[in-house]
Amino acid sequence: MLRAIALGEKALGTAAPNPMVGCCIVHNDKIIGEGFTSPYGGPHAEVNAIKSVKDKSLLKEATLYVTLEPCSHFGKTPPCSDLIIEHNIPHVVIGLKDPHHKVAGQGIARMKAANIAVEVGIEEMACREHHRRFLTSQESKRPYIILKWAETWDGFIAPTPDKRASTPEPFWITNTYSRQRVHQWRNEEQAILMGTQTVLDDNPKMDVRNWKGKNPIRVLLDRQLKIPHHFHSMNGLVKTIVLTESERKTLHENIHCEKITFDKEVAPEITSVLHKHNIISVLVEGGSKTLQTFINANLWDEARIFKGDVLFGGGITAPVVNGQSTITETIKNDRLTILRNDM
Repeated sequence: MLRAIALGEKALGTAAPNPMVGCCIVHNDKIIGEGFTSPYGGPHAEVNAIKSVKDKSLLKEATLYVTLEPCSHFGKTPPCSDLIIEHNIPHVVIGLKDPHHKVAGQGIARMKAANIAVEVGIEEMACREHHRRFLTSQESKRPYIILKWAETWDGFIAPTPDKRASTPEPFWITNTYSRQRVHQWRNEEQAILMGTQTVLDDNPKMDVRNWKGKNPIRVLLDRQLKIPHHFHSMNGLVKTIVLTESERKTLHENIHCEKITFDKEVAPEITSVLHKHNIISVLVEGGSKTLQTFINANLWDEARIFKGDVLFGGGITAPVVNGQSTITETIKNDRLTILRNDM
């Protein structure tokens, strides 16, 4: 099962909104087949694992290990439980029951009805950790929320307005290696979210230009539609969701305006819209007000905080968050701390 989890990690950033399932097939204590979920719309992990087995006759004596219950419904691909039954695999070991309403035990029931020995809950906590994005989407009806920011050694996230006015280019707090790590994260998560002021100040591309992979869905908080159409974030090259209080406007076929109310409870409204768009994870990159909105609402799962060795001496104070520290890493002259929300 731990090997299946490691395989599933290979689908991070490509499988969403599907879960990143890993699967391995064992015969006489030897792995004879492996697979993980293909990019969205492609074959599931079980299909890829079965396909990888050179001698299909061994499947009748094999055990299939999979991190999440095999599906039982027709979606973009046929049911995996039917494929397992078709190949007469006698023993299936499952990490987690799938909470999705179209599965929810039906795959297990279908295999048991075909006289397959099914075990459920093997390395369950490790599988829950692995599938945390998908499970948050299914169980909490919202995306898995990762907050990210960089702060100076003296605790500021951005310089004073006069400094920014004199130097319109972004003020980098971290080194190039840390910035590349952020682009890796953008590739791994399904969406990236920024507030109006950050976009107006920096005109960010919100892409993965320093990493290989797909660009995330852009989510912009733009209460009064202030972001100019010529800005990078409004070019329509990727799906873009604009959350606004203004009346909807047709800006581009790939830009979707969603009307919400910007009040004290704006964070739940944001997550509700993202869930409606089938987004299972989002990287919130700022600015300070946007980040603090999610913190105050206790709507966050991870906080990834870089601390650079530069000093601003004043400016916009970094957000304050409390959580359980899981990782502390040094990236040359930067320090990265990752917190989990344990509240």
